[in-house]
Amino acid sequence: MSATAEQGHLEDHAHDHGHHHKETFITKYIFSQDHKMISKQYLITGLLMGVIGIAMSLLFRMQIAWPGESFKIFEILLGDWAPDGVMDPNIYLALVTIHGTIMVFFVLTQGLSGTFSNLLIPLQIGARDMASGFMNMLSYWLFFLSSIIMVSSLFIEAGPAAAGWTIYPPLSALPQAMGGSGLGMTLWLVSMAIFIASSLLGSLNYVVTVINLRTKGMSMTRLPLTIWAFFVTAIIGIVSFPVLLSAALLLIMDRSFGTSFFLSDIFIQGEVLHYQGGSPVLFEHLFWFLGHPEVYIVILPAMGIVSEIMAANSRKPIFGYRAMIASILAIAFLSTIVWGHHMFISGMNPFLGSVFTFTTLLIAIPSAVKAFNWITTIWKGNIQMNPGMLFSIGFVSTFITGGLTGIILGDSALDINVHDTYFVIAHFHLVMGISALYGMFAGIYHWYPKMFGRMINKNLGYVHFWITAICAYGVFFPMHFVGMAGVPRRYYTNTNFPMFDDLSNIQVVMTVFALIAGLAQLIFLWNFFYSMFYGEKAVQNPWRSTTLEWTTPVEAIHGNWPGEIPEVHRWAYDYSKTNENGEYVIPGQDFVPQTVPLQEGEEEMNH
Repeated sequence: MSATAEQGHLEDHAHDHGHHHKETFITKYIFSQDHKMISKQYLITGLLMGVIGIAMSLLFRMQIAWPGESFKIFEILLGDWAPDGVMDPNIYLALVTIHGTIMVFFVLTQGLSGTFSNLLIPLQIGARDMASGFMNMLSYWLFFLSSIIMVSSLFIEAGPAAAGWTIYPPLSALPQAMGGSGLGMTLWLVSMAIFIASSLLGSLNYVVTVINLRTKGMSMTRLPLTIWAFFVTAIIGIVSFPVLLSAALLLIMDRSFGTSFFLSDIFIQGEVLHYQGGSPVLFEHLFWFLGHPEVYIVILPAMGIVSEIMAANSRKPIFGYRAMIASILAIAFLSTIVWGHHMFISGMNPFLGSVFTFTTLLIAIPSAVKAFNWITTIWKGNIQMNPGMLFSIGFVSTFITGGLTGIILGDSALDINVHDTYFVIAHFHLVMGISALYGMFAGIYHWYPKMFGRMINKNLGYVHFWITAICAYGVFFPMHFVGMAGVPRRYYTNTNFPMFDDLSNIQVVMTVFALIAGLAQLIFLWNFFYSMFYGEKAVQNPWRSTTLEWTTPVEAIHGNWPGEIPEVHRWAYDYSKTNENGEYVIPGQDFVPQTVPLQEGEEEMNH
């Protein structure tokens, strides 16, 4: 179908929507097929799951800092799992497990990618909506269903899943192994199977939309870096998520149908179980084949968001646009061939370990390209220090500091010394967890006017950023040293190891920082929901940006543009562009929207 014919078809479709479908509360806010509403559903669901995930982390951090102490809050929230306010060891591991699962999948994957892919892909490529509105709606509701199942597992009498978020067999494969291996583990697997179906439906929709529904003039090299990041992220998800689905299904079969994919020669309390021939290491391969690309499914959307916000708030073109695209593609490819670095101590052949070391260290190159390009973008820029920009700069900081420790963990000889210690926690929380959260916050502050038609309070945004930034380093930077001292992760208490006694004060300091950071998120939540109703009314283009989403009306309409879809004439980063006389292309305006035709003698920038 030609671009013009397709555009006409979409305009007719939008016209039909506007005149033939009377929207009710249910069709507009609940079972909506409008990508903008679905993005809000993803965001608010992701934020609620984030509150649960962060609350869990605060509970188990209190246990680590003050082991065996009685806390009234434990008794209130954990009930029978905290008799007299003292946390039970089994629930400790369960909290660690569900915290990791919620934050990695439900907040940083769908909460981030689901929100901003849905919001920005149609708006920034010039489309009326996603390729399939129904599939988009189905994707969200499967995500919501999986969230409900995951949260409901917290109320199981035997306890929620408790095998770490990586759910290694045999602990996850034998229902009789411990309380958290029973029904809670089954619900975890069912929830993840539904989550993966949601993710795949969403990813297929994003890819098809970007390929087929770009407006006239929107070539791939005129796409904003946000769209490139979402597009490539969706492709990684399509390639790697089915592998985790197969692992989950095989694990369900081992648990419920007597197969032996991941089990062999198991003894429980002197009883010999019938399982033979399986291998728990096979599960590790299947899990990490998704698990490591998952890191980039989480971080690439944040990278795209940060690139967009930095260019807009530096009033400069993004530095090295094509290099940024190449690095996104390189990261995507390399992310699928590095999973073995999670398994260096699993008895892997040393030669194979050296191969995974090589590919892992190679991924530092495209990552460094991005970091240097962000720094060069803001270099000598006319920087606007709003909350979105602060979180973007914070992202670059944590991405670099967290990424440097990845060089140690990616080396098979060095990794052995710090594997499964706090050093690993420090690394991936900084490079993936905190960085992706910063990208998410930056995106919320930047596109809040587009989502809700109102401005979010900037001063509360500054308070939120500075407390969060200081406390994030306060929590995770000392973990490097605790890890190098040998303190293992996921231990309920280290009081049985006298050599760690001197480190107990550091655990207290980290926990205090964590509690303050948790309270700071309440400032953000208040700001987010209050501004939705009482914030200052937004203007059409508050950040003076060049991309297409700011050409749509402030009032969100189904179909995005009331008339014809605008045509694109230039790339997405014409900031502070001057003509041969040294004057701005548009007099008095330091940005040129993508919809403005090239002037006579003007060259299109695209570097």
